[in-house]
Amino acid sequence: MKSRADATAHTPRKRPFLLALVALVAVAIAAAVFVPWNRSGRAARAAPSAAIPVTVSTVARRDVPILLDSLGTVQASNTVTIHSQVDGKLQSVNFVEGQEVHKGDTLAVIDPRAFQATLDQAVAKKAQDEAQLIAAQKDLDRFKTLIAKAAGTQQSVDQQQGKVDQLKATIDADVGAIESAQTQLSYTTITAPIDGRVGFRQVDAGNIIHANDPNPLTVLTLIRPSVAVFTLPQKDLADVRDAMLRGPVPVIAFDQDNTRQLAQGELLLIDNQIEHTTSTIQFKARFPNEDDRLWPGEFVRLRVRVGTNADVVTIPPAALQRGPQGFYAWVIKPDNTAEQRPLEATPINADAVIVTKGLSVGESVVVKGQYRLQDGSRVESKSEQAKSDQAKSEQAKSEQAKSEQTMMDRVP
Repeated sequence: MKSRADATAHTPRKRPFLLALVALVAVAIAAAVFVPWNRSGRAARAAPSAAIPVTVSTVARRDVPILLDSLGTVQASNTVTIHSQVDGKLQSVNFVEGQEVHKGDTLAVIDPRAFQATLDQAVAKKAQDEAQLIAAQKDLDRFKTLIAKAAGTQQSVDQQQGKVDQLKATIDADVGAIESAQTQLSYTTITAPIDGRVGFRQVDAGNIIHANDPNPLTVLTLIRPSVAVFTLPQKDLADVRDAMLRGPVPVIAFDQDNTRQLAQGELLLIDNQIEHTTSTIQFKARFPNEDDRLWPGEFVRLRVRVGTNADVVTIPPAALQRGPQGFYAWVIKPDNTAEQRPLEATPINADAVIVTKGLSVGESVVVKGQYRLQDGSRVESKSEQAKSDQAKSEQAKSEQAKSEQTMMDRVP
């Protein structure tokens, strides 16, 4: 049996061995973990990042119109409320609601018999008075012959002359009565006073109609041409007046969503005073409206062209971004990477932004997809024009397919 002294003597020899073994195991574990992680990290860094799809537009130099935008209301150029001018039974209604009519077309007829009878009486009364005048004139001639032969008195001649003059005045009154009766009879035929479109029929045939009825028979509106009334801030008045002095001022009307052009016309007039409570002034524009795309009462967006910025560098409004340091845009470099570039720019209208510093003609700026970009991001760009052409091509193919399908459906 070994003594305690011998066991104690061998213990210090075993400790270095155990420590070395633990260290070796730790190094092996660390290597097993680090080497795969390091390889995956290098592989991740070596693998190229996916390109970000964006839509781009080219910086261009062109003339940019100076446009003033406003919200306006369409009005008919002429509106007539059709009322009866006489009382009577509505005999017939000669129009269809919504029909286009011309000046002089018959819209309705009121029973004319009572008015025709009044006219006949007036004509008969005139004929009676004319017969009396002829007889009185003959008597006057006889009295004048007698007085020439000293067989009559001057008093008889004067009395007969007065009777003749009275009958002449009566005939003049008869003529007036006939004209009045003819006028009343003409009112029984209601005609269109202007060209235009009729609205709803508010009185049906067979009803008694009166001249003082509150409701009209219908309303006739002339929408070719049409006008639009709109307001602009007082500060724009000088620009508009200067533009009118140079010549006609073009005005373009868009729908309420400001996406679809409806009509093109010109500024007609400026109101004669400014509304002091709102510091605005009213304007009126006139549109030919040959295709009836403007309708009375419709709200429209109006763009008034008061001038032109000639030969300026422009980008689409969608490309302009605003950051803490001001305006900037994402520019696509020749190596298909993105760069955030500060700009000095002025938004002009819904179609263009004028750039005074920061971009050159021919460079590509991002108009869609910029919110995923960072400096140096790889991009896969597609031009805005190509995207528009593709959409038009797809629409044309769709319409052609529908047309072919319609033709096939018609084949028995």
